[in-house]
Amino acid sequence: MKFSHIFLAMTLGLVGAGCSNIEHSRDLANPKVSGTTLAQQVCSLCHGIDGRATNPNFPNLAAQQSTYFMAQMKEFRGHNRLDPAGFEYMWGLSRSLTDDQIKGLADYFSAQAPASPGRTNDPDLFARGRVIFEKGVPEKNIPPCSVCHGPQAQGNEQFPRLAHQHADYLVKQLKVFQRTDERPEGSIMKTIAHDLTPRNMADVAGYLQEFPAQ
Repeated sequence: MKFSHIFLAMTLGLVGAGCSNIEHSRDLANPKVSGTTLAQQVCSLCHGIDGRATNPNFPNLAAQQSTYFMAQMKEFRGHNRLDPAGFEYMWGLSRSLTDDQIKGLADYFSAQAPASPGRTNDPDLFARGRVIFEKGVPEKNIPPCSVCHGPQAQGNEQFPRLAHQHADYLVKQLKVFQRTDERPEGSIMKTIAHDLTPRNMADVAGYLQEFPAQ
């Protein structure tokens, strides 16, 4: 019995030591925990250790534009992004993050190598999506996605990288832009997405998931 008490005390001591180790911490309220540690210990649970999420409900963050990423994290922290997934997952996680931690997260994920989540296995969908990405939908005055997101869908400081993003996630966000005011910073996308049909969304999202074309 005495030995079991000693073993329990030692075990609890080791657990406590692990929790207090800054480099192995999930303490979101501790400003001393680096962005890299948070990315690997917390964000990886949904977005993957390499920024490539296996669940299409969560966006891929690998190679995401760092300035755009930081802006979105601050929107979450300020409770300005009201889309359901943002509210459910990101408000609580981001509320205590410092600007330095957010920058550390951005630096970490922007440096990760991207990869497609998989092929659509629908050449017609892929071809239609490519037309929308490169030429838009002229009859509805919808401009090409490439105008803002770049010819390689790589994004820039204001607009996100879309290449290799989960198609399901992209469709979900297009619907948010189209039907709601849950992303108030996305006024440009709200106008562009207004006349997109469900087929348009599925096509361009499928193309971007598989991007670039070979």
